[in-house]
Amino acid sequence: MTLPSRLRAAAILAGLTGSLVMISRGAGAAPASETPAMVFVRRMGLGWNLGNTLEACGDWIKGGRVRDYETAWGNPVTTRELVHAIREAGFGSVRIPVAWSNLMGENFTIDTRLLERVGRVVDDVLDEGMVAVVNIHWDGGWWEHFQTDEPGTMRRYTRMWSQIAGHCRDRSTNLVFESLNEEGNFPKLWDPYKPGQAEGKRQAYAILNRINQAFVDLTRTSGGMNGVRPLLIAGHSTDIDRTTDPEFRMPTDPAKMSIVSVHYYTPSTFAILEKDASWGKARSTWGTREDLKELDDNFKKLHERFLTQGIPVIVGEYGGAAKNKDPVSVRTYNLTIAGRALRLGMCPMLWDAGGYFNRKILRFNDPELADGFRKLAAPDRTP
Repeated sequence: MTLPSRLRAAAILAGLTGSLVMISRGAGAAPASETPAMVFVRRMGLGWNLGNTLEACGDWIKGGRVRDYETAWGNPVTTRELVHAIREAGFGSVRIPVAWSNLMGENFTIDTRLLERVGRVVDDVLDEGMVAVVNIHWDGGWWEHFQTDEPGTMRRYTRMWSQIAGHCRDRSTNLVFESLNEEGNFPKLWDPYKPGQAEGKRQAYAILNRINQAFVDLTRTSGGMNGVRPLLIAGHSTDIDRTTDPEFRMPTDPAKMSIVSVHYYTPSTFAILEKDASWGKARSTWGTREDLKELDDNFKKLHERFLTQGIPVIVGEYGGAAKNKDPVSVRTYNLTIAGRALRLGMCPMLWDAGGYFNRKILRFNDPELADGFRKLAAPDRTP
């Protein structure tokens, strides 16, 4: 049953103050020692990405409608039926990546049709009793200008977020704002693959830290529910090692409802490569003892740096390539990451560009993967 909007908002506000009201199916009660932000993330359960949809962008896209962009990368228009099917599959949260610069007007003015379209998808997620996450995605790559013109690029960033936050200010706190995607790296200042760039490293991290602080400051003063809304803070490249680096700092948040975001595509030769490339040989299998240890070691870093300090973690993307892979390995990889994350109280959000969940027939292409997710989402699960 779906709660009416006002009752749902009241339930979430109660949750932020320690109530055991549930906001997603399959999420167990958290230990009393957890912070309200950690409780919120635990209750998000399994997450799913509406990938290659509202973040589609490029000058090659023809047409003046939001729909032309939404379908440009091959996915159909998002429907309430799709969102409902994701919920029925056991997921408690949906991440909605967005390219807000599509159809943008002067002074970085976001097209009202895009604001309303994203708002419609958000409302479908909220009305299904799930958590929605909205971000500014790659968006054409304008982020790189932070390295050469930080004031001008920050003006664009804050101008965009002021519009997004203003448009969504009265939606319940089941809507999470995410500061950015993976673009929080500035290789002209610091290339982590090249040694001896200590000063450049400090400068690169300082820019990201300022972006995240500006995001929190702007949101918290933008009115409505934004004063207490959960905020997702992008780590450096959303990479675990770079985000757990001491140079990365979580912003000061008066509401204490900030969450750190990382992505998990490790090893990249399995999760990203569909065929051999100059930088690596594609792997078709995953699941050795060494693979499992690597996953556990990486999650241990997140636990020690953030979770033990009361800072919750969302694994905003994981999954990746399924083409030219052993199906059992793909299934094992996704379910193991999800299970390990849930056990630690993190929310794992499957990156799905249309390859996992079939948006035409509204079910997973792999029935065994679907069954595995349902088992992880079950109230009596033991991750």
